[in-house]
Amino acid sequence: MTKFLYLLFILPLFFSCQSEKTISKYPAHVGDIQFDEKVDDANFKKCFVNPFSFQYYNFDGFQYKGEKLEIEKKLERLNLKSDKNPNGYITIRFIVNCEGKPGMYRIQQMNENYKATVFDKTFTNQLLEFTKSLNEWIPKEYLGIKINYYQYLTFKIKDGKISEILP
Repeated sequence: MTKFLYLLFILPLFFSCQSEKTISKYPAHVGDIQFDEKVDDANFKKCFVNPFSFQYYNFDGFQYKGEKLEIEKKLERLNLKSDKNPNGYITIRFIVNCEGKPGMYRIQQMNENYKATVFDKTFTNQLLEFTKSLNEWIPKEYLGIKINYYQYLTFKIKDGKISEILP
């Protein structure tokens, strides 16, 4: 009889240990860019189903043909200037896929005190279009496998003009 009662109490434990699959509303990694059909090019494809992408700092140097100097030369030719004279930073972050093609651009704007702000829309769009025009990103490999990676450009704005590109 005691064995029967023991089994009666233990049996529910076996059924209550079934695992449930939970879906998180949070990305796998901080800062992951999720595809947004409203703003992202439907033709841009990441190279893996796995959402993981490396970060720009996982590699030596800048990952552009001609490096940062080439980007600065291209930007200098445009001579972009805001109609207003703001100071601060505009960061454009994006993914470079295993073929070296960029996509999924995101913009963050801050004043000189690193507080969120909004710059002149025309000026910001010109910077975004300039960044999208950069098409000589270097494909990367890790352990012999072609990978996706995140890259960003931060434009330092002084009196409405770009004074520096970071990093």
